[in-house]
Amino acid sequence: MSPRVRFKRFFWFLLSIFLGAGMGVFYGWVVNPVRYVDTTPDQLRADYQADYVLMVAEIYQVEKDPALAGRQLALLGDPQPVRTVQRAILTASQLGYSQADMELLGRLSSALETWYAEGGP
Repeated sequence: MSPRVRFKRFFWFLLSIFLGAGMGVFYGWVVNPVRYVDTTPDQLRADYQADYVLMVAEIYQVEKDPALAGRQLALLGDPQPVRTVQRAILTASQLGYSQADMELLGRLSSALETWYAEGGP
């Protein structure tokens, strides 16, 4: 086979690969993208759940309402929000959250433990 024929075959091969990949990306992003409907926070990955718990801790820092924090944490699927916060603390320490964030999570955990001990839900 001559070099010119080999070049043509190689060119058409690469062109078809790039066109196929381009059409696949176009189809997946524009024509028929994935749509998530009615998802809940309990379907988040552990790192995103830790972020969610941190946001709840930040809200608790302002509101000082353990019942509200408990309701927000119940969306993560565990009936005991204290366990949810403890899991988030473990995940946060593995991911290297800042000391201030770790303290917020710790305060939320302590507040929930006290609230449950005093007869929470």
